[in-house]
Amino acid sequence: PFEGARRVFVIEAAEAMGDESQNALLKTLEEPPPFAHLVLLSADPGGLLETVTSRCQPVRFVALSPEAVEEELARAAPDAAPDERQAAARLCGGDAELAHFLLTDGGRELRRAAEASARAARADELGEAPWLALLAVGETAGADAAAEASARRAEREEALRGERGRRLREVEDAGRRAGRRRRTEVLDFALALSAAWFRDLAAVGEGAPDVVMNVDRAAELEADAAGLDPAAARRAAELVLDTRRRLRVNVAEELALEALFYRAASVLR
Repeated sequence: PFEGARRVFVIEAAEAMGDESQNALLKTLEEPPPFAHLVLLSADPGGLLETVTSRCQPVRFVALSPEAVEEELARAAPDAAPDERQAAARLCGGDAELAHFLLTDGGRELRRAAEASARAARADELGEAPWLALLAVGETAGADAAAEASARRAEREEALRGERGRRLREVEDAGRRAGRRRRTEVLDFALALSAAWFRDLAAVGEGAPDVVMNVDRAAELEADAAGLDPAAARRAAELVLDTRRRLRVNVAEELALEALFYRAASVLR
């Protein structure tokens, strides 16, 4: 470091690193420079090698409870139906920002598309490729984020008119990066919503409606759970989680989603 006494390196979604990359970190993790702090962030620490986790000090962050999120939504979105607020609070995974998103037009559209894909797999009716709607919502969210980021960057660069050509390229690059990031986040959340649907089918099948996340979709869940082995529903949810991990390492998105829902249909059948 040139000025500070310390330097911090943060690796997001550390579990997405391949084994080779994780192994390459071992020596650095074991004997880091005295001025360095290395922070590995992971929502799925089970995906990290044991040799990596054994060299780290674990620090756990507890998500907000559904009750706390629902209380916040009651203040911020009083016009939303109470059962929809409750569902958003349970589906967001403790992330109040995602809960707020679910109560917007874009969030409702994403949730409908995620449910439609899951229900089409349950009915074994995938001929219309319902997962394409997930990709379309992600594309729209990414385009909106890119435009917003570019506008903010352009405002900051307005004073530097002398190097306009180079600055314009930087603005465009920043917008594209923001768009890709938002698109990936939205698609990942869409898959989380599909996994939640399959999980709820298992809960209904096991006679545990009190742990259902989609509390405002009770009738639809009852219909889909009729005659379904809860173990098959849990297996379908596991397939979704596996696809979420694969998408973090740049697999072909459309092909991955097509494979996912056809595999889920086979399991549910």
